Amino acid sequence: MTDTITLTGLVATTPRHLVTSEGLPITSFRLASTQRRFDRGRQSWIDGETNWYTVTAFRQLAINVVGSINKGQRVVVSGKLRIRDWESGDRAGTTVEVDADALGHDLAWGTSVFTRSVSSTVANDADLPSDRAAVLEGDDESDASAEGSESSDSSDSLTDGEPDDELAAARAKRPVEVAVPF
Repeated sequence: MTDTITLTGLVATTPRHLVTSEGLPITSFRLASTQRRFDRGRQSWIDGETNWYTVTAFRQLAINVVGSINKGQRVVVSGKLRIRDWESGDRAGTTVEVDADALGHDLAWGTSVFTRSVSSTVANDADLPSDRAAVLEGDDESDASAEGSESSDSSDSLTDGEPDDELAAARAKRPVEVAVPF
């Protein structure tokens, strides 16, 4: 049985990144999560006990974590909870681990700037023409030109007023974004 958990806390150690001999990127760090509560008698907030977790991210998430998360930052982590008992000679203990599915800055404590990373699976997709994959991965042309990058005129993808069939087919395969009200 797999338990899913969402945590908020403080990154307590510098994220450690490694790549296995099979090429699997892994990033891990320790997360300190302290619950706070309001004490009506004292009329102030008090800290409860701190829970410690080892957070591990794999693949593209691991690469993005090592480039985005630093020690001392507040984050939100969602993933699979694993609790393991261990023994080493005369010492024994319990380790609580989270295999992260999603991870990001906790915006209740500050602001963050998002930069979309290019997925190697989309860029290497055989269905997409190689020179068009980068166009599909980027944001709208208006965003690209606002960032100062070179963007071609939309007429480049048109031949005598007709849409490029490869580009139209690739765009049709893109997921549709739907706004969901809270």
